[in-house]
Amino acid sequence: MTQPFDAAIAAFAPELPLAVALSGGADSTALLLACARRWPGQVRAVHVHHGLQPAADDFVRQCEALCQRLGVPLAVRRVDAHPAPGESPEDAARRARYEAFVAFAQDGQALSAIKSMALAQHADDQAETLLLALTRGAGVAGLAAMPGRWQRSGITWHRPLLGVAAGDIRAWLCAQGAGWIEDPSNRDERYTRNRLRLRLLPVLEQVAPQFRDTFARSSRHAAQAAQLLGELAAIDLAATGVPPRIAALRALSAARQANVLRHWLREHHGAVPSSAQLAALQAQIAACATRGHRIHLKVGQGYAERRGAVLDWYNRAPSDTHGMPGGTA
Repeated sequence: MTQPFDAAIAAFAPELPLAVALSGGADSTALLLACARRWPGQVRAVHVHHGLQPAADDFVRQCEALCQRLGVPLAVRRVDAHPAPGESPEDAARRARYEAFVAFAQDGQALSAIKSMALAQHADDQAETLLLALTRGAGVAGLAAMPGRWQRSGITWHRPLLGVAAGDIRAWLCAQGAGWIEDPSNRDERYTRNRLRLRLLPVLEQVAPQFRDTFARSSRHAAQAAQLLGELAAIDLAATGVPPRIAALRALSAARQANVLRHWLREHHGAVPSSAQLAALQAQIAACATRGHRIHLKVGQGYAERRGAVLDWYNRAPSDTHGMPGGTA
């Protein structure tokens, strides 16, 4: 009988050459080992040294030893993963990792251009991501959790193990006689994700043993809904214009207006409004029935302002807008 891990690797068909993100833990070790066996000479490994804990150098040594045994070239990228003010440590580390992966894949002087990058997140990680999104009150984009495949920075990214449970990966790795290193931070319950993993997933295993499959199905439904909302937002933004005309925004239903505002702010300004900010902005748009009505609200890391007939956004500190088109004189 084909095991889940073997089936996932058999179904994995990346464009070569392939890079595997290697932490030294069980999941990425198994992924690298399987890929190196399947595509000898076509696989590279990249390890990101975050510099956040004393064990970081041990991770490097583990990766170096593994890659030497497999005959796989290894690149070690050192990053500053300390969080910016207001940024969570997990988000800062994730951002630093992806920036390092992209830089590695695009480094044509060091190796032939990488076409695909494989990450080792698995079914338990996907369930944790969905649960974490629920604790934050996320919309359908957040509930879609992690995609299995996507394009970014000229690279095709893959998560071939999203349908494989963590236990199945470790069972496969043990059967190969391969070792790995445990990240001590994975036991640190100061992080919400770790609390979900250590406390909640074991209970779900008892109450609903198929939770990985059902959660993944819900995430796929949410991903489809998010895609539809994105397509609708693009249609509505084409009709309202960029920046959007206030009269056109007022003609939309509240739900479509919120959807197109999120899309415009994210796609054109990289701004993500909170629910409270978006509600306040919509209330101002609803009240904007006269030429003299002023809009100036904090939205994301900038400010939404009325400029005559349109709504605009600026990433700058508040300023006196008296006398501006649409402002109060």
